[in-house]
Amino acid sequence: MIRRLRLLWWIAAVAVVLAAVFHASVLTALGGYLVRADLPEKADVAVVLAGDASGTRILNAGALVRGGYAPRVLVSGPFGLYGYYESDLAIQFAEKAGFPQSYFVAVPNHSHSTLDEAEAMLPAVRGAGARTVLLVTSNFHTRRAGKIYRHLAPDLRFVVVAAPDPLFSPQSWWKNREGRKTFAIEWMKTVAEWFGL
Repeated sequence: MIRRLRLLWWIAAVAVVLAAVFHASVLTALGGYLVRADLPEKADVAVVLAGDASGTRILNAGALVRGGYAPRVLVSGPFGLYGYYESDLAIQFAEKAGFPQSYFVAVPNHSHSTLDEAEAMLPAVRGAGARTVLLVTSNFHTRRAGKIYRHLAPDLRFVVVAAPDPLFSPQSWWKNREGRKTFAIEWMKTVAEWFGL
């Protein structure tokens, strides 16, 4: 027992020393793990996931339609932001940025997690007759979101497109409070998913 405790102590001590010496590389790798994105390609539809207060997801999706990658965007819209569906607010935001309303189709729902959201969005995706889907979400959310959608709909092809997050960069997330919060929350959700929670 004492031998095992000593071994664990030494492993922890070595880990701390290595983290101190290589902290930027280690932190970058941990942040980078969350990002698993693809290059955009031609698809049947784009889907914008909710949860982005900055608007980069919806603007990125609008740019994909404008660039000819998809004919329209299904916009996830959980209810609750001051009594509005997020999809309605996101589409208004995109219109103010110069994108035509015709690019977007609101998909109001009552989801509270990425899994709930996928279950709410997939009928709309299937209803659109899509086989290849551009899944647009924030960079830090790409790995987990892609995994969830691919698991729930293995018959569809998901191309996960990262919208840059103004407060999270894999190379420097630890340098600002919002980046640290985003990192911690996304890692908690990632680990919880590993354990089926």
